[in-house]
Amino acid sequence: MAHAFIPYGLYWSTPFAKWQGPLAHLNSLRLAASVGKQALQARHFPMDCIDLGILGHTNPQHGSFYGLPYVTGMMGLENVAGPTVQQACATSARGLQMAAGEVADGSSRCALLITADRCSNGPIVYYPDSTAPGGSGITERWVLDNFALDPHAKNSMLDTAENVAEKFGVSTAEQHEVALARYAQYQQSLANERAFQRRYMVDVPVTDAGFRKQTGTLSSDDGIFATTVEGLARLKTVKPNGTVTFGAQTHPADGNAGVIVTTREIAHEVSLDPKITVELLGFGQSRVEKGHMPMAVAPAAMAALNSAGLSIKDVDAVKTHNPFAVNDIAFARETGFPLEKMNNYGCSLIWGHPQGPTGLRSVIELIEELALRGGGIGLFGGCAAGDSGMALVLRVSGS
Repeated sequence: MAHAFIPYGLYWSTPFAKWQGPLAHLNSLRLAASVGKQALQARHFPMDCIDLGILGHTNPQHGSFYGLPYVTGMMGLENVAGPTVQQACATSARGLQMAAGEVADGSSRCALLITADRCSNGPIVYYPDSTAPGGSGITERWVLDNFALDPHAKNSMLDTAENVAEKFGVSTAEQHEVALARYAQYQQSLANERAFQRRYMVDVPVTDAGFRKQTGTLSSDDGIFATTVEGLARLKTVKPNGTVTFGAQTHPADGNAGVIVTTREIAHEVSLDPKITVELLGFGQSRVEKGHMPMAVAPAAMAALNSAGLSIKDVDAVKTHNPFAVNDIAFARETGFPLEKMNNYGCSLIWGHPQGPTGLRSVIELIEELALRGGGIGLFGGCAAGDSGMALVLRVSGS
């Protein structure tokens, strides 16, 4: 298909806050609409260019029934419609694929993708059942219950990491080495007063729950765990006979991110640096055997590369959504991409996991990494609930 483009600089991410932190009380859709509107205005983007909206969102909030039209309405985009996408941690990649497809086939000229989630204070859903004894229904803790049990595979997210660790013979020590390396890479994004993060990250006005009175500002990631050799050595595995510790897995988080996807011509007109071109080249998905979620990243990545007519040897930079250190180890072994060259400047293993926007922040950081190195081919891949994965390939040139 014809390719779609991301105007350089026409994207943003909030800092991510560990759950039950400074964003825990704020409706994620209202917050994303406010942040997105401010981000686009700060970039002097002509809002009337937008003819399609896509919302990526996995944890229901008050107003979620109305989805994308609710968000665009709050942003002043009264005439912009579109779908709401929910695919767990693959939500961002799926949203980008949908936006790129709409632009490529001409049904949209300029799409806005907003991704927003809040793992904090997840909803408790009651499903009535009049046929049950006494008419008792089922109560589901949306976030916690689904982290703990895949209703199809009958295992937890942690179990999938242990299964892959066993399959590849990955020890706790090897996982801790990856965690240490990823923490060190994250420190690169904090150098020179967070120079790298300031290329894309926006401040979040923190208000009361009614969005009336500002009580503070969130300017950087909140709740990052310091990772040291000594600290990791003190940790016990989460499961009695397992290999995964809390130091080798991510933490749930809150945040949002957004991006514009458009034609080559519009991208050139609105780009913050017209010399830089960001082109979406291909997408891929996969689903692996039950209970082996971290393995889904590599086949999704290979499918994306195949759709772009490229191979792993053509790739200059890789970013992964890695809820477990095991993810990156399995990816490196299956693809041959060097483990130490992945996830420069940070990844979800360190800065957290708000689900919907997790992948989009990674893609944004991938673009900026490639821009700093003068261009190249970038690959993003991540696993998602249901032992699935999604990946995308993009090219940055002209920087």
